[in-house]
Amino acid sequence: MVVCVGAVAGLSACSVSQPADVAPSAEAAQSDLAPNAVVERVVDGDTIIVDFDGTRERVRLLGIDTPESVAQNRPDQCFGEEASTYLKHLLPQGAQVTLIRDVEARDQYDRLLAYVVRSSDGLFVNLDLLERGYAGILIYEPNSYYRKSFEAAERSAVNAGAGLWSACGGPDVPLE
Repeated sequence: MVVCVGAVAGLSACSVSQPADVAPSAEAAQSDLAPNAVVERVVDGDTIIVDFDGTRERVRLLGIDTPESVAQNRPDQCFGEEASTYLKHLLPQGAQVTLIRDVEARDQYDRLLAYVVRSSDGLFVNLDLLERGYAGILIYEPNSYYRKSFEAAERSAVNAGAGLWSACGGPDVPLE
């Protein structure tokens, strides 16, 4: 597995690492990972656009799913706007991040699939969204490296009634 989009985008500079090098917890010291992308903008709660060495990439955060807030072919869902706003807070324009691949590089929509670590403090963004109730778990095999950590985070959020779990009763609830 590769800790960059270089192998995917055809760019040459790239460092190789296993996902295990990124401990999936907010407390872990992850700041030693070299940033490899800069956030251009947040599309919604689980999709961002980044600049990687001059190449613009649409990135879908792996292992999570946030309620819809911008899909043109589906109605907005409960807590979608909140999830999008929270991700904008976590990853403002210009934020440096490390993108970490799992098994598959891209999805059916040609988005890069990645775990995202905020470089300023090592925050594991995918996990944070689950822990705070802005996302539910969504694993598409074979991209399941953090499944157990993500399942535990979601279980904790559900039990605590965090975010969408109290506001909506769960994910995929249409706005009324």
